Amino acid sequence: MTMPLVLLQMSTSVGRAGVTGGEAAGEPASEETDSPRHGNEHTGSALLQAVLTRENLQAAFKRVRANKGAAGVDGLDIEQTARHLVQAWPAIRDELFAGTYRPQPVRRVMIPKPDGSQRELGIPTVTDRLIQQALLQVLQPLLDPTFSEHSYGFRTGRRAHDAVLTAQSYVQSGRRIVVDVDLEKFFDRVNHDILIARLQKRIPDAGVIRLIRAYLSSGIMDGGVVMERHEGTPQGGPLSPLLANVLLDEVDKELERRSHCFVWYADDCNVYVRSRRAGERVMGLLRRLYARLRLKVNEIKSAVASVFADRKFLGYSLWESRGQVKRAVAFKAQATFKQRVRQLTRRSGGRSLPQVVDRLRAYMLGWKGYFRLSQTPKVWRRLDEWIRHRLRRSNSSNGNVARPCSGNCMQWEQARRWPVTWRPTAVGGGATVASC
Repeated sequence: MTMPLVLLQMSTSVGRAGVTGGEAAGEPASEETDSPRHGNEHTGSALLQAVLTRENLQAAFKRVRANKGAAGVDGLDIEQTARHLVQAWPAIRDELFAGTYRPQPVRRVMIPKPDGSQRELGIPTVTDRLIQQALLQVLQPLLDPTFSEHSYGFRTGRRAHDAVLTAQSYVQSGRRIVVDVDLEKFFDRVNHDILIARLQKRIPDAGVIRLIRAYLSSGIMDGGVVMERHEGTPQGGPLSPLLANVLLDEVDKELERRSHCFVWYADDCNVYVRSRRAGERVMGLLRRLYARLRLKVNEIKSAVASVFADRKFLGYSLWESRGQVKRAVAFKAQATFKQRVRQLTRRSGGRSLPQVVDRLRAYMLGWKGYFRLSQTPKVWRRLDEWIRHRLRRSNSSNGNVARPCSGNCMQWEQARRWPVTWRPTAVGGGATVASC
């Protein structure tokens, strides 16, 4: 059974005395946010009513399904969760309105990073992802207009490309020194009390604040053991990016008050100034601002340096030609790209050339789409030659011969030419590997 049908069935049958069609009783909201309510009294939360409307939940489920994602600690995937909620949702809805709902712990997943370290993800259950997404759809239109114009991460109508173009314009205006700041394990170090205090100033709704607090403190499961969390918003839940923007907006506002030119994306901040002395002052200011939020600057990755001294921002670097500042793919991003291509075209994969090319196509189209702003055609030509060489080696190692197949099937020729995805004709043509 699909989720829209589930919600349609539940919308007229799960009311309580004094609550009809999801409408809340007019009881005053409690200011308490740390402890759950007991009993079955209603929270009086107007925002929570908006979150739990059938239309909002339907839209949230469509987004959760589109994002796919793995199951949480309950082991239920999206379709299994939809069937489970046919019976379970009335009780969950009552708990949400009463303020007694307790999310399940998130499932810990460690994702390897290119530098050899690991990033921690917390995968909520599909039910909790649904509720978080419904919360996000109501809160984002309220909170997003209050954020700084210099912030681009996880915001409606704003992309990483916009942040890169803004950074380029600052450098073109003469600000050639960058204060490049990276926060150490930002999502793991968010202080819950500080974040809730910032939220209460923006959302005067005790029911929603209580629910967000419950998600922050839901704990994380690793190896079958649930560990309590007193800080951090694990990446993996729909609410985490919005909560990060709420916490960091205080830093944005202080930089704006001082008329600095800066660009924010998630936890990456670049401030552009005209001298190293000014850059050192800004770095000191940022350290103080982050200390107030109990966040720590990653001293290894952060620096005050020339924009052109191998500094990268969102995978791009900047270079200068005849007085014009241009965009390029950062060396680290190129190295990551090559490493991934090596994995996809390795000789021991036991796959035919068409299978190799199919997998390579998907990765390269995504990579090309993100780095299409690059203004370095020589880099594309070098990567093109390198990929052709990789494909030839992969093909020869499998005992294939670089010659046309029988009839009209130019299997090898199509596979050999396809990787030039940065050429508009190649992308538009959508060359495929035919089967014999």
